[in-house]
Amino acid sequence: MKKTFVRILSVILSVSLIAAFAPLCVADTDGPSVSGESAAFTAEDMLSAKGKKIVNARGEEVVLKGVNLGAWLIFEDWLCPYEEVSDNYEVLKTLTERFGTEKAYELLNTYYDNFITEYDFDYIKSLGFNCVRIPFWFRNFYSDDEGTKILDENGEWDFSRLEWAVNECSQRGLYVILDMHGAPGYQSDAPHAGKGLSCGLYEQTEQGEEYRRLTIELWQAIALKFKDSPAVAMYDLLNEPMCDVDCTEIKRRQNNEYIYSILYDAVREVDSAHLISIECIWTCLAAPHKQLKGWDNVVYQVHFYQNSDFIFNLFVWITRVWFPDCPLLMGEFFPHKAATWANCFKAMDKYGYSWMLWTYKATGHLMWSSDWCIMGSKDGFERAKIKTDSFEEIARKWGECQQTQIGYTDSGHYDKDVKPVL
Repeated sequence: MKKTFVRILSVILSVSLIAAFAPLCVADTDGPSVSGESAAFTAEDMLSAKGKKIVNARGEEVVLKGVNLGAWLIFEDWLCPYEEVSDNYEVLKTLTERFGTEKAYELLNTYYDNFITEYDFDYIKSLGFNCVRIPFWFRNFYSDDEGTKILDENGEWDFSRLEWAVNECSQRGLYVILDMHGAPGYQSDAPHAGKGLSCGLYEQTEQGEEYRRLTIELWQAIALKFKDSPAVAMYDLLNEPMCDVDCTEIKRRQNNEYIYSILYDAVREVDSAHLISIECIWTCLAAPHKQLKGWDNVVYQVHFYQNSDFIFNLFVWITRVWFPDCPLLMGEFFPHKAATWANCFKAMDKYGYSWMLWTYKATGHLMWSSDWCIMGSKDGFERAKIKTDSFEEIARKWGECQQTQIGYTDSGHYDKDVKPVL
């Protein structure tokens, strides 16, 4: 998912030249206190773009400062408590083959129910953030790759988990960015889209057309569900499109222009009010200009995992020059090696970026002290063995020990690196 220093440096210079282990299931009492105080959003909190700024309906500027809920609704093996398989697709495929579709989703729901709870939204609010970005993938809503909808008890398409999250955030005054991390057919070759080496969304084939139809269907249903919700900050149509695909920036831009045009029009058919996020990663050349497409009320989003302050500063400056008249969002970032948190925040503030840390919570060795996350699993965590553990054992490992206050601890980098800029 993260690009190497050499590749980032070469691309950026090119652009500049052309313009919780069960015995440890004990509640963690450290960290900021949580609060249940209600700060529910109203229609006046609906966000829109005004020049370079994001503003609410009262005309007040809103700078989004928040965290990603990575590893919740879509898995990455380095962040999540499982082993013996690689990406989310293989997790689900293996569980389905072993236990059947219903039981497989029962296990996943056990994980979802415990990994993020009301406690987490309280905690995030208490830290001073005002937004969360929620990555999800199409298999949260389809039980297969063919578009079989997951239905609720009333026979309706089940969006209850997203509805729950948006409602909980709204009550706490937290905005939500709805992030399609993995679209039908997959929008990249990176495994964080749900399945590695599977970029089929752009294929000019009958199957590619069906993937696009399902993506349109899903986004229109989500937009219709949340069209009146002021807590939803924006629709993030595709996470890191064309990531890890071996192609030129021109080809990447052509593909992104094609798919974003389709999805933008589809969402606007049912929701004309919400912000729409257009993503480009590693360089700003990969996204078309909104003026050329006639797009309105959009935010351009970039992700950058930089190796030095100089490269980060160059990246945010070039991106601002490239998109001079719209809001910008650093949807994911983390300073590597010689880069510093202080410089990242200073640069983004200078050029008017909103930002989302990657990520809130993670499971893995040394995550309890990692700058990658605010909350890391305690030493001695257990991974579910997807191929060999029993149903009951996976359910146990994905149960209460995944609750933040039980199986996780503050990594320490919030107070040291992030809090001073909130």
